[in-house]
Amino acid sequence: MMLKQLIGLGLVMSLSAPALAQEAARCPQPACAAVPGSRVEGWGAQSRAEMMARQGMVTSSQPLATQAGLSILQQGGNAIDAAVATAAVLAVVEPMSTGIASDVFMIIWSAKEKKLYALNASGTAPSGATPDHYAALGYQKDPANWALGSGMPSGGILTVTVPGTVWGWDAALKRFGTRGFAEVLAPAEYYASEGFPVSPRIAADWGSFNKALPLRACCTALDPDTLAVWTDGGRAPAAGEVFRNPALGRAFALLRKDGKDAFYRGDIARAIIAKSTALGGTMTAADLAGYQGKWVELAHSTHAGRDIYELPPPSQAWATLELLNILDACVPVWSPGKGLAALGPADPRYWHYLIEAKKLAYADLAAWNGDPDFVTVPVERLTSKAYAASLCSRVDPARATITRPGPADRSGDTVVLSTADRDGNMVAVVNSVASVWGSGLTVKDYGLILHNRGVQFSLDRQSPNIIAPGKRPYNTLAAGFVMKDGQPEMTLLLMGGDMQVQGHAQVLVNMFTLGANVQMATDMARFRHGQVSNVLTLEPALDALVGAQLKAMGHRLGPPNSGLMGGYQAIRVEQGADRKPVYRAGSDHRKDGQAAGW
Repeated sequence: MMLKQLIGLGLVMSLSAPALAQEAARCPQPACAAVPGSRVEGWGAQSRAEMMARQGMVTSSQPLATQAGLSILQQGGNAIDAAVATAAVLAVVEPMSTGIASDVFMIIWSAKEKKLYALNASGTAPSGATPDHYAALGYQKDPANWALGSGMPSGGILTVTVPGTVWGWDAALKRFGTRGFAEVLAPAEYYASEGFPVSPRIAADWGSFNKALPLRACCTALDPDTLAVWTDGGRAPAAGEVFRNPALGRAFALLRKDGKDAFYRGDIARAIIAKSTALGGTMTAADLAGYQGKWVELAHSTHAGRDIYELPPPSQAWATLELLNILDACVPVWSPGKGLAALGPADPRYWHYLIEAKKLAYADLAAWNGDPDFVTVPVERLTSKAYAASLCSRVDPARATITRPGPADRSGDTVVLSTADRDGNMVAVVNSVASVWGSGLTVKDYGLILHNRGVQFSLDRQSPNIIAPGKRPYNTLAAGFVMKDGQPEMTLLLMGGDMQVQGHAQVLVNMFTLGANVQMATDMARFRHGQVSNVLTLEPALDALVGAQLKAMGHRLGPPNSGLMGGYQAIRVEQGADRKPVYRAGSDHRKDGQAAGW
């Protein structure tokens, strides 16, 4: 195999001087000059084997969280119980990404009912969150930003919506679980109170604390409560250092004792309102007490002989279906006689087609996506095969299209996880405080970060995503599920702000077009394209393989980067000869994650 192909497959590092310099700075030890070994079977660059098990499976971005969920399964709990236990521990060990004052979406396959269910427990805007209120404070639409977040501050109390996570956890357990908060939140309380050693990737994310929390447009200084809870005099914990958050432990103890009412009506609620009021927020006790998530119908299309399901609006996830439909309809037009599989990932045209399909789908997200309780989002039309075919002529097969100019795309941070049990139940969960460290504001008495999902509203009064009381913003959180011949085949999760839809599409193509297994599908290099900035980011080895050719085709490339590619977790299932499930799981090697089963 040629050296160029080896680089593209990730078997050797990029040989460019900037990439080598970046690697040396990131890993200065003498051992880092070594070259990687490779597997003795399958794809040599695969980071680890698929995890396989029959009694149950959990995969998440942090081993302690995975083990908490697995323990619940081993004690007789089901996949829903395990999912909440895993999510709760992630709220402790990945505080810059998730927490109990965040959003959550779930997709649940009920083996008993043989049916998919979807839960939207995303936050609603406070009762005083009107465009006029923001205008009076000096916030107006940003003419340069035609997508989500136009004119909104990047953090602070004006971006805080009513958190939905605790409601969502409770609703899922009561409808499908076998355990309550008292049991499934016990591991999270333990790790918050007694501490946990911070793992390497999380330490790196934590270490960017001051970069992640710049002085907000609404504020003059970092929140002292945030500094007090999450740092030691401004210093973030290093990898291996034990971190404790006893205040968050008290919050979990209250939830275990009093249920979700502790958060929405009790002591935690009162502390949240006090924090908000002190900073000029408009959230009221009635906003918290009246919060409700909702069970929703999934968006659906077909691809590669399978039924693909994704979350509906206000989640962006449904655009994955449009993106896949465009590839199915248009690649034969753009490349007659040679589809994606024949081109392969060493051909720049393969990536060009994926990127251009992504641009088309995301243009419709920007134009249409919002809260369906407030605006009409024509998902059925936008995810139809006929509509996809109508878009083919908008792409030049040899040249990049230019998206409308605008500012840099806003980043986000998220956790995703998946669980499955011996009875065949499967769960996909996505939890997030929105941006890294959310709003930047901490409720000190209970050690929790307030999310800033409101940053994804718009202050453009013509936008379907204009802020309004009780409204849910456009939400980048995504979860998917694959069915084949009426049977569950796979959960699908890939976090990372606007990376999520384009990431879902890439790993589905990796699996069902290129033939990757559930672990290989994430180990393969990815791209991320910013719709507003029109910047294309490739992972280093992929940049070395096709970056120059894509640049020559007109793509605007940023510096190679793997940190922007999100984190994937997925479980694939097949039926054994005894008609009982056999699970295969993959976990993203870019994170500290683990897939584990029994």
